Amino acid sequence: MSGSTHIHWETVYSEKHERDVSWFQESPEPSLDLIVRAGATPDSAIIDIGGGASRLVDTLFSRGFNNLTVLDLSEAALAKARARLGESAAKVRWIAADVTTWQVDATYDIWHDRAALHFLTEPDAQRAYVERLKLALNPTGHAIIATFALDGPEKCSGLPVVRHSAETIGALLGREFHLVETLRHEHTTPWGSVQKFQFSTFGRK
Repeated sequence: MSGSTHIHWETVYSEKHERDVSWFQESPEPSLDLIVRAGATPDSAIIDIGGGASRLVDTLFSRGFNNLTVLDLSEAALAKARARLGESAAKVRWIAADVTTWQVDATYDIWHDRAALHFLTEPDAQRAYVERLKLALNPTGHAIIATFALDGPEKCSGLPVVRHSAETIGALLGREFHLVETLRHEHTTPWGSVQKFQFSTFGRK
């Protein structure tokens, strides 16, 4: 991602309350259900890509998951999540990095991404994302990737996105992965509009 994109997200998270962004969820569904259905246990290593100020980490932690990592481009977003968790934040690993240039130094059982991939509009950035996913995911791990669906919005936060289906994501991941399940989800924004998402879980062959 460009430096201007980094500035964009720092500005968004510095100036807006978490409930003032379209992607806010009080309860992180269907992500939580898909993580459980992928076989995650309390000891499973889970990374939330583009997790920002999402409440998924809070919910997972409250349910006994103890090996959690959150990666986001915006330090301001991560700071909000850490502040919300309080003392418990010390038990989570926080990584401020661009996923397309991140230096992977650990492996994970679950790669979760709700609405990060669809901001990668250039093929080079998409390939860099997949390269890091392959480095970071254990041989028996699962990748849960959510994006705007093919009939979803064309932009988010003023930025263009690439809308996806399970098939287009599968094509990016390549033959090393197989589709476990996919579902559609209608997300209602804090101001009542509906955004159509697709959530897809992939496993390594």
